[in-house]
Amino acid sequence: MASLEIERQASNTVDAQDEDRLAQFGYKQELKRDWGLAHNFGVSFSIISVITGLTTLFEYGLNTGGPAVMSIGWIIVSFFTLMVATAMGEIVSAIPTSGGPYFWAAMMAPPRWSPFAAWITGWFNLLGQVAVTTGISFGLAGLIATAATVKNVGYEPTPAKTIGIYAAVLVSHGLVNTFGVRVLKYLNNVSIVLHSAGVTALAVAVLAKAPKHQPASFVFGYLNDGTGEDGSPGWSERASPAYLVVCGSLLAQYTLTGFDASAHLSEETRKASWSAPIGVVSSVGFSAVFGLLVLLSFLFSIQDFEATLSSVYSQPVLQILIDVFGEDGALVLFTLIILCVWHCGLFSMTSNSRMMFAFARDGGIHPFFHQVDARFRSPIRAVWLAATLSFILALPSLGSDVAFAAATSIATIGLYISYGIPILLGLIWHREFVAMKGPFNLRGFSRVVAFIAVAWIIAITVIFVLPTANPVTSQTLNYTVVAVGIIAIGATLAWVLWARKWFTGPAAEVTEAMRLGVDLTEPRVEENKEKGEKVTGAAIESSD
Repeated sequence: MASLEIERQASNTVDAQDEDRLAQFGYKQELKRDWGLAHNFGVSFSIISVITGLTTLFEYGLNTGGPAVMSIGWIIVSFFTLMVATAMGEIVSAIPTSGGPYFWAAMMAPPRWSPFAAWITGWFNLLGQVAVTTGISFGLAGLIATAATVKNVGYEPTPAKTIGIYAAVLVSHGLVNTFGVRVLKYLNNVSIVLHSAGVTALAVAVLAKAPKHQPASFVFGYLNDGTGEDGSPGWSERASPAYLVVCGSLLAQYTLTGFDASAHLSEETRKASWSAPIGVVSSVGFSAVFGLLVLLSFLFSIQDFEATLSSVYSQPVLQILIDVFGEDGALVLFTLIILCVWHCGLFSMTSNSRMMFAFARDGGIHPFFHQVDARFRSPIRAVWLAATLSFILALPSLGSDVAFAAATSIATIGLYISYGIPILLGLIWHREFVAMKGPFNLRGFSRVVAFIAVAWIIAITVIFVLPTANPVTSQTLNYTVVAVGIIAIGATLAWVLWARKWFTGPAAEVTEAMRLGVDLTEPRVEENKEKGEKVTGAAIESSD
């Protein structure tokens, strides 16, 4: 009994410290804080979901560079993505709030530019979050539609039918995030098992049962260019093989995306200043290793490259499973993949809604969406806003053959720009950032890692707006540049014309905390608790 009492008191102390830290940033503890390190890691690990990105973009990878780009590209992209995650981990350790990148940008920019930095970063992060949910759940709809054709049941997939399945998937995710917030952490445990043990078992089984294996020269050296449409030359002929290689890296970069979820869930995580950065970095590290294992198992197990690429199912991974296990066995394993992708989409919407909730709290979007349901402890309005915007973003698929690839590019660029802005600000105004750092501290390596991360983000931002099919027509246009351009130009114009007159960003509440004497770097629970409540009250009054 005594030990239980000690554990309870220790738990209450940790909770009080977390709430005190949040109050220092001007916020009241509204979301339920009962997630641990494993849960925080699991959310990002589930959203990265290597099996999701690899399965839904495998055909794109085979066409845009082939096995050589897919395998070697994965290793290179993983390294640079880990640099980005490490730089982000250092920031979230200092600033653990649900706002994530846009809040970091506000804190790290000079006071004069703080609101503008938060505004631009917030809108790019919102775009990326919506596009990630779109890419995951729309990809799931395509997998379900494809699985329905395996046993010749007469089902003919069409864009309209796939949109219908997609809507049902979004509704299922919305309902769980609305009414099942208390079971999310248990579903998270299931997701971790599926994405680790389940996917590992699948990869090993494929390698073990494959009738034959491709040589290493094929997996690491075969370059394929299928980017030409209707007999047109591919980009390796029209431009250069290098163009093909950089475009093909989208498979790896899109897959290793969404790890900011650990930051967005920080207000629901205990010991957030340590757990959230570890969640960010470890989710990328483990996903890089698991992803390479799965990718290599699929590539080595291709039985006939041309037959796999031109599969009647239009899904190379399914064709590989059928070649190895037959239709019945393939459907069982493909169902495992579908379950993984469903969990990935579920937690993507969770992360998405938390970002929107936090952005609304600071006035970035309408305050209507800053509301937590008292009974279910969920930001229900933000959940359904996320579902609605994700549905709208997929509608171009009704008339475009490359809409899915464009959605993945939008997700990648939108999120990575929002990651890059606060990292860049910390690199430029490094002395001010040093004063804020939390327990996850890179010390002398901080600026080197930040520089590598920013350079990589600039490179992929240029690469992923490039057209990936030749010739470029209304059907093959990469509309990523349109969507990203609308956000960049629209958000900037909105700022110049009217938002700058009223949007103060989160820095206003932080300034109030400092005025009341709350120490932003060394929380003092008992001394600052009353002050934190005053800050919270001031923040609520200002938002009203």
